[in-house]
Amino acid sequence: MHTKFLLLGAISAFIGVAAGAFGAHGLEPRLSAELLAVYHTGVRYELFHAVALLFVGLAADRWPTARWGRAGWMFVAGTVLFSGSLYLLALTGVRWLGAVTPLGGVCFLLGWIFAAIASLRSV
Repeated sequence: MHTKFLLLGAISAFIGVAAGAFGAHGLEPRLSAELLAVYHTGVRYELFHAVALLFVGLAADRWPTARWGRAGWMFVAGTVLFSGSLYLLALTGVRWLGAVTPLGGVCFLLGWIFAAIASLRSV
């Protein structure tokens, strides 16, 4: 279980760094300041949760429990829904995608709750 979260965390960190560079160098002249800020919010949350996925992978190895897996999958779902919807909103200007973003935020929150519960059960 833990190796898949280490892999997903590393992939997500790669995508976050690449997306950040693309936003700074490729999108800055093309997007409004508002849409660029939306895009960079997606990048920031992807990078935060890439680190969280790496932590989940390490924690699941150290303290094996299914609760770490729940946290990891919530971080993955949150990244796809939250960051993904913000990337698409910024790139396409399709405003209804903003309605998807809070679902990703809820997934992030659930991931942190599951991580907290797993931490309590691991000590």
